[in-house]
Amino acid sequence: MNRNTHNRDRQQHTLIHNTYTDNRWRRRTSPDDAVTPFQILGGEAQIVQIMLKPEDKVSAKPGCMCYMSGSIQMENVYAPENEAGMWQWVFGKNATKTIFVNSGSTDGFVAMAAPSLGRILPIDLARFGGEILCQPDAFLCSIGDVKVSSNTFDQRGPNRNVVERLLRQKVSGQGLAFMVGGGSVVQKNLEVGEILSVDICSIIALSTTVDVQIKYNGPMRRVVFGQGENQNMVTAMMRGPGIVFIQSMPFPRLSQSIARVVTSPNMRLRDNPRLLMQILVFSFLAYLVLVLYTDF
Repeated sequence: MNRNTHNRDRQQHTLIHNTYTDNRWRRRTSPDDAVTPFQILGGEAQIVQIMLKPEDKVSAKPGCMCYMSGSIQMENVYAPENEAGMWQWVFGKNATKTIFVNSGSTDGFVAMAAPSLGRILPIDLARFGGEILCQPDAFLCSIGDVKVSSNTFDQRGPNRNVVERLLRQKVSGQGLAFMVGGGSVVQKNLEVGEILSVDICSIIALSTTVDVQIKYNGPMRRVVFGQGENQNMVTAMMRGPGIVFIQSMPFPRLSQSIARVVTSPNMRLRDNPRLLMQILVFSFLAYLVLVLYTDF
């Protein structure tokens, strides 16, 4: 690792630490000079508290509100057709969003909580060309003109289809979007032609300028039967320029780790093939005993 790369990584680490771990109030300035202060609280399971002037709004994912002032009114609405497709509703995905409005005459506040142990990332979409690709569970809430679309396939760029199938959600607009990353969060600024290999589950979001190639590191049969994502068998080869946000503890991996602890090891047939063979042999012997007994 040369000195320039080392200094750049130190700057990225400092940026992540200063942006996502302190409790100072920050201000988001929109193109029309409107200022929206917000504050990120907590360490491992963070909360973002947003100050709202009268008639100001915040759009959020349902179920993420933690607390709010008395002047805030909330309403669940169906997302427009260009934000939540019909297939999203058919396959059981939530096709609604929650709008929080300050209906009072004084300033109010609303706080959104991360669904699990993780850090909240404030992302100004104007710095990403107005859009960014992310994992479906990464989006938390937004301020300003922000749209969240799923399963959108655009032919701009050689690998756009691959990237959008991989991340499956696009956040676009000119506002501020808050996203959640599990565990620790790392931001990588890729230069032109720079290559970074990342486990698929560890990707939170990336800019649309990043070119992505999928690489299978194990037998295809393990990938097809769902055993590849949790064993680093499917990685994304990313080529700059662009920005990539990476998480150390993805939510699916955390939930599966908890499920392994809760579930009795002797009941997991996939992880214990010897038990399955014992059951088959016992069933076959029991069948032979029944057949011989009926013959006599």
